[in-house]
Amino acid sequence: MEEKQNGHSDHEMKGGGMGKRGVTRPMAQMQMQHHEGMEDDGEQQHEKGRDHSMMMSDEMREKMLHTHHMQTLWVYWALVILGIWMVLAPFTFDYGRAVAEPSGGREVWLSLEQRIAFMKWSDLISGALLVFFGWRSLTPNRPYSLWICCFVGIWLSMAPLVFWSPSEVAYLNDTLIGALVIALTVLIPGMPNMIMYMKMGSETPPGWSYNPSSWPQRWIMIVLAFVGWMASRYMGAFQLGYIDHAWDPFFGNSTREVLNSDMSHAWPVSDAALGSLAYTLEFLMGFMGSPSRWRTMPWMVLFFSILVIPLGFVSIFLVISQPLAVGAWCTLCLATAAVMLPMIPLQLDEVTAMGQHMVQAKRRGDNLWNVFWKGGKPFEQNKDERSPELVEFPQKPGKVFIASVWGMSFPWALVLSTAIGLWLMFAPAVFDVNIETRAADISHMGGALIVVVAVTCMGEVVRAGRYLNVPLGLAVAVWPWFVEDGTLALNIIRAVSGLAVAALSLPRGIITEKYGLWDKYVK
Repeated sequence: MEEKQNGHSDHEMKGGGMGKRGVTRPMAQMQMQHHEGMEDDGEQQHEKGRDHSMMMSDEMREKMLHTHHMQTLWVYWALVILGIWMVLAPFTFDYGRAVAEPSGGREVWLSLEQRIAFMKWSDLISGALLVFFGWRSLTPNRPYSLWICCFVGIWLSMAPLVFWSPSEVAYLNDTLIGALVIALTVLIPGMPNMIMYMKMGSETPPGWSYNPSSWPQRWIMIVLAFVGWMASRYMGAFQLGYIDHAWDPFFGNSTREVLNSDMSHAWPVSDAALGSLAYTLEFLMGFMGSPSRWRTMPWMVLFFSILVIPLGFVSIFLVISQPLAVGAWCTLCLATAAVMLPMIPLQLDEVTAMGQHMVQAKRRGDNLWNVFWKGGKPFEQNKDERSPELVEFPQKPGKVFIASVWGMSFPWALVLSTAIGLWLMFAPAVFDVNIETRAADISHMGGALIVVVAVTCMGEVVRAGRYLNVPLGLAVAVWPWFVEDGTLALNIIRAVSGLAVAALSLPRGIITEKYGLWDKYVK
C-alpha cells in the first residue's frame, strides 16, 4: 500500500530498477492500472488486459501523448531558456580574450580571427534555433522540432572541435549545454512521439536467459563511458591549448609526445577531443530507451553499437600503435583503451538480441523498415524477473555488478591469455630493449592484439573469435627469430608465451547464459 502511495510499484522497478522513464511512463502507468484492475480476476483476465494495452487505439495514444507532454512541459521551456543562454553567451564572454593556441605548434585550418568569429556565430545561430524550435515544442505532437533541437545539441558538442575554439569558456559552455540539450530532447521526456507507435510487451528476448537491455547491463556501460569522457576531455584540453601540461604518472613526458605527435597532428581536429565527443554520446545513449529497447528501438541499439564496437576497435588500435608510430606510451591513452575494451563485449549481446528480433520479424513478414525505426511487436509475453533493481546498488553492489556483466564470462584460458598479452606488451622494457626497435614492436603490437581478442571473446556471443589468437600466438612465437635487434632471452620468452596463447585459445570455456537463435553460434 505504501508503494502505491509513493507512486512506485514492483512493476515500475522491473528491468533493473530505474522504472519506466520518459515516454514509457504513461504507458507503464496504464499497464499498472490494468494489472491492478484485473489481478482479482485471475491470470487469464490479466493476459487479456495486457493484450488490450498493446492494442491501444490512435485516439488513446494521442490522449496519452498530450498527458505526457503536460507532465514534461518544463523540458521544452528549458530548451527555450538554454537557447537564450547561448544567444547571450558571445556577449557575456569575450571569446577573443586570453586565447589559446593548439599545443605542439599545430597548424589548424582557420586563422585566430576566424576561429573566434565562427564560434560566436555558431553559438548565436544555435541559440536562435533552440529558442525557435523549443518554442514550437511547447505544442504537443511536434517531434521534428525536438529532433532539430537534439541535432543542435550534437552540433554544440562538436563546434569547439571543428573550429578549434580559442576560448576554454566557449568550449566548456558549448559542450555542457550541448549535452543538456540532448538530454532534454530525447532522454528525459523520451523519444519524441514514441507513444504513438511503441509496442508494449516482452522485456527478455525469446530464448534468452537474461535481458541485455536491462538497467544493470546499461549501468556499467554508462559508468565506463563517463570515465572515458573525463580522461579524453583532459587530453583534449591539452591539445586545444587550454592547459600547458599533460600529466603522466608512469611515462614522464611521453603523454605530451604522443598528443603532439605527427600521428595526432594528422587529424584535422583534436583526436582526444573527438574521443571525448564519442564518449559523451555513448554516455548519453546509455540512458536512452526502456529495458525493451533491443525490440522497441533497433536503430538506437545499432547506432550505439557502432559507437562502441567498430569505433572502439579503431580507438584501441590507435592507442596500441603509439609505440610503433611515436615510440612512446601514454598512460591516459592506455586508460581510455582499458575503458573502451570491456565495453565491446558488454555491448555485443544487446546488438545480437536486436539482430535476432529483426530476423524473427522478417520471418513473420513484418516491414523491416518500420521495425527498425519504430520497433516491432513482441513474439512472446514476459517480464524481466531476473535483473535486480538498480536502486539496490548502495546496499547490494555485488549483486548489481554481477548482473551488469551477464553475457560475459571469464574462462581461465582467456584470463591467462590476457595476462600473457599484457606481459608481452611490457616485456621489451623488462629486458631493456629499445622501444623503437622492431623486436619491441612485435611484442607491443602482438601482446596488445592478444589482449584485445581475449577480452572481446569473453563476451559469450563471440566466443568463437578466440581462435584469432592462434595465428597471433604463433606469429609472436616465430617472428622474433627473424629480427636481429632482439635478445635471446626475450625471444625465448616470446616463443613460450606465443605458443601458450595459441594453445589456450582452443578450449571454449564456460558458457553461462542462453542466447535464443544465437546459441548455435556460441562455439
